[in-house]
Formats: sequence, C-alpha cells, structure tokens
Amino acid sequence: MADPSDRERRDRDEGLSSLAKGYRSSERYAGAAISLVAAVGGGAALGYWLDRKLGHEVPWLLLVGAALGMVGGFISFFRTVLGTRQGK
Repeated sequence: MADPSDRERRDRDEGLSSLAKGYRSSERYAGAAISLVAAVGGGAALGYWLDRKLGHEVPWLLLVGAALGMVGGFISFFRTVLGTRQGK
C-alpha cells in the first residue's frame, strides 16, 4: 500500500520529462555534494584568514580548517546519502 507521500510524489512528477524526473530524484544527493564542498571551502578559507591575521608563515590553520571541513562535510554527506537509502 502506498503512503500519501508516494501519491503526492507521483502527482508532482506527472507530466515531467525523464530528464526533469532524474534531476528531481537526484536533488538530495546534489545538495549533499554542495554542502561537502562548502564545508571544505569554508574551513580552508577560515584557516587562511586566521593564518593571515595571526601572521603565520606556515599555513597550519589552513590545513586544520580544511581537515575539519572535510570531516564535517563527509559526516553530513554520508548522513544524507545513507539516511535516504535506509528509509527505502
């Protein structure tokens, strides 16, 4: 038996091309990928800014910021990807 969300999804997808349906089904994964890139970029940018502000010659905070961004981004990415797979 289909739950109401399945019926709503079918009604929402009715009349769309196969390309549009493909984009709609992949929007969750695209959002997860964008948040991963943003977390790494944000951590690296913050580390770079702190290195400049504190006058460090070696960019240690850039590396730490990028590493923390990767960890946080991958945690968010895998929660999104694996969380949707477990629900099916």
